[in-house]
Amino acid sequence: MDVLLLAVELIGTFAFAVSGALLAARKGFDVVGSVLLSSMAGLGGGVARDVLIGYGPPLALQNPIYLAPVLLAVVLVLTGLLHETRLRRTLLVFDAVGLSLFCLTGTVIAWEAGLTELACVLLGITTAVGGGAMRDVVANETPQIFNPRGVYAVPAMLGAVLAVTALSLELSLLWAGPGIALVVFTLRMISLRLGWRVPLAGRTFRDSGADSARGAGSETE
Repeated sequence: MDVLLLAVELIGTFAFAVSGALLAARKGFDVVGSVLLSSMAGLGGGVARDVLIGYGPPLALQNPIYLAPVLLAVVLVLTGLLHETRLRRTLLVFDAVGLSLFCLTGTVIAWEAGLTELACVLLGITTAVGGGAMRDVVANETPQIFNPRGVYAVPAMLGAVLAVTALSLELSLLWAGPGIALVVFTLRMISLRLGWRVPLAGRTFRDSGADSARGAGSETE
């Protein structure tokens, strides 16, 4: 992994780790719980990606430098230098930063491993949403990927597709990368602001029950 890609990975790890530390603080976890939740958020997506690619030990477990942003995030939240605002937007902002960077790095690492375009997109999405999903499940929260308010996986998918397109056209990610990350971050934040929703997978049980009740009422009249 080149220095630039490693730097972006570490920034993304820090952003996700901050989201984990903030959630731990909100839940009243102790320091150990904060470190574990921050590690899952910051490292989980990359570990899942590396396992699926078929590396030996995941990159985060080979290089101790990946632990530095996690510990830094915990310390900043513990000392109060980073904290949630009254609107609780801080966690979501850092989560969006991690999402925008990890969909990019996940796609690039999969591309460098020689995977197909589709596989690169899928691994870019997995890298982006994996850590956040682990964080939320362990903290007994609804994972952001399943939260109906605000699109989550869609911006990551768009970022991964744009990254694959740039790589296929042999464009320099030194210039295209920041633009892609900005598009993903902006789309995620706008979706939260406006409450955009992804269409539901099907009718809810409540809706089905109401329809059945109306049908039964019609039959008895």
